[in-house]
Amino acid sequence: MKHLRALEDQSVYILREAYKHFDDLAMLWSMGKDSTVLLWLARKAFFGHVPFPLVHIDTGYEMPELIEYRDRLCRAWHLDLVVGQNKEALAAGMGPEQGRVTCCTAMKIEALKQTIAKHKWTAIILGIRADEEGTRAKERYFSLRDKHGEWDFRDQPPELWDQFNTTFPAGSHIRVHPLLDWTELNIWEYLELERVPLPTLYFDQGNGLRYRSLGCVPCTGTVASCASTIPQIISELRVTTIAERSGRAQDEGRGMETLRKLGHM
Repeated sequence: MKHLRALEDQSVYILREAYKHFDDLAMLWSMGKDSTVLLWLARKAFFGHVPFPLVHIDTGYEMPELIEYRDRLCRAWHLDLVVGQNKEALAAGMGPEQGRVTCCTAMKIEALKQTIAKHKWTAIILGIRADEEGTRAKERYFSLRDKHGEWDFRDQPPELWDQFNTTFPAGSHIRVHPLLDWTELNIWEYLELERVPLPTLYFDQGNGLRYRSLGCVPCTGTVASCASTIPQIISELRVTTIAERSGRAQDEGRGMETLRKLGHM
């Protein structure tokens, strides 16, 4: 598994670079497979300790199993967790019936902006991958956002020969993407190699269905699959022609492109 160790080394290097160059740093954790691999790598990078807070943006429509999993790992691994939520929008009745883009903007993007502003973080680490969705393929390892947290995906500077730009104008907000070169298959191979604990939602529980990508309850669907172990999922991924996020409602049409431009994770 030399390719996995090479990816691991690269991600650990980026995590350490981020910690070196940004004093006010945090990492998003959705409890999904990608951000949990990122958390695992952060623990490796800093010898079992995560030296910055983890951030969970709680939309109010989270899967209960993920909250239980989150709290269990926080206790076991002694993690510093910050939960952000747009309580005003939630109290006003915001939900998916208002439209997916409207709901995600309020409950994810605005909640994240509010949380960043409250804690004055200048950089956020995220577990996105270039192969996961079209606009993510345009990201960089160190990606500049404007003062409103928005991203111009049409104007991205090259990052050549592992020369990453970590010097930005004062007042900038930066997103850091250590998993950018990983694929969905790499993630599952690494999870199997490292025996990383995962939510059971990813596995068939006997009804021929499982989640391939996790999100809010109203907007996330299952896929037909009898895979109940990681090796079975890996075998399935080697032959599937179905998109990873086919069960995510916000990816339909150009919804995700709009959300990512506005500052979606």
